[in-house]
Amino acid sequence: MLRHHDFELAGRVPEPDGEGFAGGSACGDRVRITLALGADGTIAAARFGAAACAHATAAAAWACRRSQGRAFLDAARASLADCAEELGLTGHARDCAAVALDALHAALGDAAERALALPPAHGRVAVAMSGGVDSAVALLRERAGSGDVVGLTLRLWIDEQAPDAERACCSPGAILRARESCHALGLPHVTLDGREAFRRAVVEPFVAGYARGETPNPCTTCNGSYRLAALVAVAERLGAQHVATGHYARLVERDGRTLVGRGADAAKDQSYMLARVPRDVLERLRLPLGDATKAAVRAEAAAAGLSAATARESQDVCFLGGGALDDFLAREGVQQHAGSIRDEAGHELGRHAGTAAYTPGQRRGLGVAAPTKLYVLRADAARNELVVGPRSSLACSEVLLSDTRSEDGVTRVHAKLRGRSPTVSASVERVPGGLRLRLDEPVYGVAAGQTAALYDGDGCVVGSGVIALAESLS
Repeated sequence: MLRHHDFELAGRVPEPDGEGFAGGSACGDRVRITLALGADGTIAAARFGAAACAHATAAAAWACRRSQGRAFLDAARASLADCAEELGLTGHARDCAAVALDALHAALGDAAERALALPPAHGRVAVAMSGGVDSAVALLRERAGSGDVVGLTLRLWIDEQAPDAERACCSPGAILRARESCHALGLPHVTLDGREAFRRAVVEPFVAGYARGETPNPCTTCNGSYRLAALVAVAERLGAQHVATGHYARLVERDGRTLVGRGADAAKDQSYMLARVPRDVLERLRLPLGDATKAAVRAEAAAAGLSAATARESQDVCFLGGGALDDFLAREGVQQHAGSIRDEAGHELGRHAGTAAYTPGQRRGLGVAAPTKLYVLRADAARNELVVGPRSSLACSEVLLSDTRSEDGVTRVHAKLRGRSPTVSASVERVPGGLRLRLDEPVYGVAAGQTAALYDGDGCVVGSGVIALAESLS
């Protein structure tokens, strides 16, 4: 299966610009591919090393032969389907070849982050591909527009003990679907390894927030402080000035500023998830699904024959992969000890197993018998106590926000204090360290650590912050 001159591709590029490793398959194949880039962004050299069966080894040689001497984005079009067809691989042999293709695309992604610098290409758009149906249709729409499109996927950290990794955003299976969606359309696809950066930027603050007794929102943190900025940075290296995503939201230009606006599908609106994105990143985004409904998006993907058409959606706290939050926090070092459940007067009503498992407004799981329904009012992590009371005690009239961003002159807003909560009208006051919201009507179960998104009357995000303190009506 190996050609005579394929053996010339065996070895390692000295001081490579990109390096990728992959392992797996029933044969236990392991493949490493190293790349050197030319000054014009071509693949000047590609070499492979393999401790693998004949099929994976032949595929590794094919991947290097297919890439060497080609433009970077052309190399990123190298597909498992093309490899299998040319080498005549099916079934088990094709699965082995997939390891080599994974190594190639890991090497391309590494090079894109470390060494690539393609000149800007007018109209080129990078599409953030999660492997789901929304990003797949965003890809279709951008391709129908400019035609010069490259798929871009961030591989994110997933808990090693996750019971179902495929429930996570950008799981290994989702990455393959994203790559296949691009290659099926003849488009290049680049995978970036963001696991450690994601862990530092999102997972560690998430764990620290729970240790303080807060209820952090990892999705707004991910979009606002890591994922989209990372994609924009690599897109620029690929010569693309914009990144398109599959969010159900709109971008609104106002007085030279770019704002996030609600999507047309109220049931799927994701403007809240983008409320923390810095303006310089927003200016580089495109949101082609802002006018779409979920049903129409699935139909569009199915009509195009994309495998992502039936992909299930990732879940909240996606990196847990369906695992229990309290178990994860314990493994991450958040100490959870039994403590008191007390009422507002300080009387002990029962015991809890750890405050990190509770959030304001929670009623289930308290295990306390009482004549009236009791809700978690707050978790005092320092004292390891839960304070509970009637629903009326959850009523909040003022909210203090830290780490705020807001448009100039904002005095009245519609505040969304959790992702699935309705908005409430509020006045805005600037105070030392942030913003104070005075709510027109009480809100129940406001949790420190959650993101507050502030909308104007046109449904545009004009401010945001992290909830630091919720004050009751009393």
